[in-house]
Amino acid sequence: MRHSVQQISSSELKSPPDHSSISLDHSRLRSVASNQLGQETTSTSSVQQTKEQVIHSRAQFIVTCCCMFAIGFNDASAGPLLPRMQSVYQISFLIVSLLFIFACVGFILGACLNVLVSEHVTFGKVTMCCTESCILQMIAFTLAIPAPPFPVFVLGYFINGIGSALQIAQVNGYLVVMGHNVNLKVALSQASYGAGAFVAPLVATQFSAMRHWSFHYLVSLSMVTTNAFLTSAIFRLQSKEDCRAQLGLEAMEPETSEHSPFRQIMNLKSVHILAAFIFLYVGTEELFSGWTVTYIIQQRDAGARSGYIASGFWGGILLGRIILIPLNNWLGDRLVMLIYIVLAIGLEIVVWLVPSLIGNAVAVSLVGLFFGPMFPVALSASRKVIPRWIYTGAIGWITGIGQAGSAALPFLTGALADAVGISSLQPLLVGMMSAMIAMWLLVPRPTRPD
Repeated sequence: MRHSVQQISSSELKSPPDHSSISLDHSRLRSVASNQLGQETTSTSSVQQTKEQVIHSRAQFIVTCCCMFAIGFNDASAGPLLPRMQSVYQISFLIVSLLFIFACVGFILGACLNVLVSEHVTFGKVTMCCTESCILQMIAFTLAIPAPPFPVFVLGYFINGIGSALQIAQVNGYLVVMGHNVNLKVALSQASYGAGAFVAPLVATQFSAMRHWSFHYLVSLSMVTTNAFLTSAIFRLQSKEDCRAQLGLEAMEPETSEHSPFRQIMNLKSVHILAAFIFLYVGTEELFSGWTVTYIIQQRDAGARSGYIASGFWGGILLGRIILIPLNNWLGDRLVMLIYIVLAIGLEIVVWLVPSLIGNAVAVSLVGLFFGPMFPVALSASRKVIPRWIYTGAIGWITGIGQAGSAALPFLTGALADAVGISSLQPLLVGMMSAMIAMWLLVPRPTRPD
């Protein structure tokens, strides 16, 4: 940038400046400075979309929300069904937790596959990635429907982990680079996840009391089958660039690094810190939905209908991702996240120390309320520190490792419950949320505006 400034000053000394040359020189200087700082811009605000383009944009966004709804429904289904699985298969906490550990392996494999897809297909065919992930989920749920031997059930969770990791990464990566109001769209898509997770315990609790309890997965199968059809019909095997052109958006700025996307992603410190934070967040979230029902039944002498408490938690998440958007924007990503975690810790201590079924149910719902905005806020922070040309691969790695937390931490809880009892759940939750605070403080400050 120093050389550019010297050239401009030299030209000004040789000839009297006029307004047009000054304007040109300032433009050149801003361009050079922008490149030196590594800031990339996507000009969308000045684009006036036609009515047809607006319709296409809304249709694409609705499809992404449908995908997130199905993923949320699936993630929140396990909690109310775990006691029934233990009863049917006559297995311990540790053995039933193998569902989570194999799902964890699937999530990590899905994260690695997503980086490879983003590198070699350049996020190529939007529909191809989303439809293939739906097909993997369809296979997983088909295996689970007839209540097969438990090892086959575990295999289904492994396959579903791969599909979910691919789909979450592609949906979030797509939303970030497609058009206006990115923060709002990400928040609403995550609210769709919360809506699916809110409905799931209501449905799963009903099936858990039925003879054919595993028919619950028929509902999940119908959702992912519908999503496979919708993604194929709306995106029509188009690339990300084709989708932007269809919506009247300008082409994205090309990659400026000579290194492969995989190498760039692995060399970014911010990617790994955010992945660790999301690992803790998603794992803690899954601890609530996966084991709180069992905790309430055993520690508060409640009945099987306690599965509805899990819906209270997910209902809080759904509400928090919508009504707290203004507060997120007002306080900013860094501060608001710390406030939410501290409030959640306080409420979890109430669940731990106050032996009241109603009090616990209310506190769990409020924990969900403050947990709700955390994932969208973390994604908002990631967009400010990760280059856009590797964002899809990076967010795939972050969310894939994060989803692995939804399997690893519940498995750890199951192992502890098998050894010392389910009472270990509450101190573990408080410890995980405290670790979230420490990890969030390590997230780098933004290098560019949102």
